[in-house]
Amino acid sequence: MQTPLGWLADRYTLSPRSLRWAATASLVVSILIVVGGGIVRVTGSGLGCPTWPTCDTTSLAPTPAMGIHAVIEFSNRMLTVLLSITVAWTIIAARLQKPRVRSITRLAWSQFWLVVANAIAGGISVWTGLNPYVVAFHFLMAMGLLTTTTLTWHRVHEKPVSADAVRAITAPAKALSWVLVTLTAVLIAVGTLVSGSGPHSGDSADVPRMAFDWIDITIVHGVLGTVTLLVAIVLAVVLWRSRARTPLLRTVTYVAAVVVQAVVGLVQALTALPDALVVIHLLLAAMVWVGALRVLLDVNPGMLPGVHLAAARAEESVAAPETQTAA
Repeated sequence: MQTPLGWLADRYTLSPRSLRWAATASLVVSILIVVGGGIVRVTGSGLGCPTWPTCDTTSLAPTPAMGIHAVIEFSNRMLTVLLSITVAWTIIAARLQKPRVRSITRLAWSQFWLVVANAIAGGISVWTGLNPYVVAFHFLMAMGLLTTTTLTWHRVHEKPVSADAVRAITAPAKALSWVLVTLTAVLIAVGTLVSGSGPHSGDSADVPRMAFDWIDITIVHGVLGTVTLLVAIVLAVVLWRSRARTPLLRTVTYVAAVVVQAVVGLVQALTALPDALVVIHLLLAAMVWVGALRVLLDVNPGMLPGVHLAAARAEESVAAPETQTAA
């Protein structure tokens, strides 16, 4: 039985540029979702709409009597609608490519399912009165969505990598890239514990907090950040010695982002967590995670099904007969 997308694909074709724009839009909006959640948290608007999926028991949208908090919370929910549109665009654009690349289609559909799961997690966080563990899970789900949009973006923008460039990346560099992305993931997860223990509960009401000492868990978070930064610096040195230019540039960019993030985190911790810095810190957390994934993908070309290794192997197969002829 033919699906609607299959029917469209038999009759229409979209350009690779359309797919690249769709993937970029999904990536940008998935970052905005993280930032929007931070704005809801610092403004105490998490229960501005006290029910889900409607704003209250009688209205889908906020009423004037519900005030600014309801507007902020509902606006954040509308970002999910915008994200759904960009993800739908990505799915359609991926399916209408000629030739069709199934790995990109699967990545696009994974975005859809994570949008659905994240929306449900957001609803549960409202139903549970902003239980800090549910809110933390909601944030991690948003980072999971950001993972898929980043992978999709990388896949549709990737360019062929030469065999020499692949050989320049050493086994220690590949191992360090996996350590780096793992440490970054743990760092972000511990960051949710810092937020769940801190003063920004997400609502002006008396919302329960996690049972961690905020200063202690903040110190753990800082130590993890320092270790992550050191691993990134070591990876940059390894890549520099092997002359792997693109992965080196990506890693240096990651190091810079982590340094900026560390400065923002330290300043906000020493200045009673001003709202603007908390939101900036969340934005940078999203950017750091995207950066870690880009480092991993550049240090491990061919990790996603695509053109990297295929191009390298093709180059080798052309070079082999030339070598034999010269001999």
